[in-house]
Amino acid sequence: MTHVVTESCIRCKYTDCVDVCPVDCFREGPNFLVIDPDECIDCAVCIPECPVNAILPEEDVPADQQHFIKINAELSPKWPSITKRKSALPDAEQWKDVKNKLDELKR
Repeated sequence: MTHVVTESCIRCKYTDCVDVCPVDCFREGPNFLVIDPDECIDCAVCIPECPVNAILPEEDVPADQQHFIKINAELSPKWPSITKRKSALPDAEQWKDVKNKLDELKR
């Protein structure tokens, strides 16, 4: 099993999680992070670091977020690794509680 970044991360991109990852499995896109399922060791240290609760164990991803399992697997080989914390997106606070943001995902 692996961990999955879900919709809450879109347009927020808080990077607190990348600082604690022991295997550097996070990848950075324009307005979203993903976890490389081939690199994730299922340690779960990233989960409590996410201020928007966007990271879940694959087995706990709710039905309405299941497509993010595929999105993480699809985008992780295309996006560069991120290993150091950066500032969140400028309007992250405005987007952190917004639902149904998939249309906002920039690939």
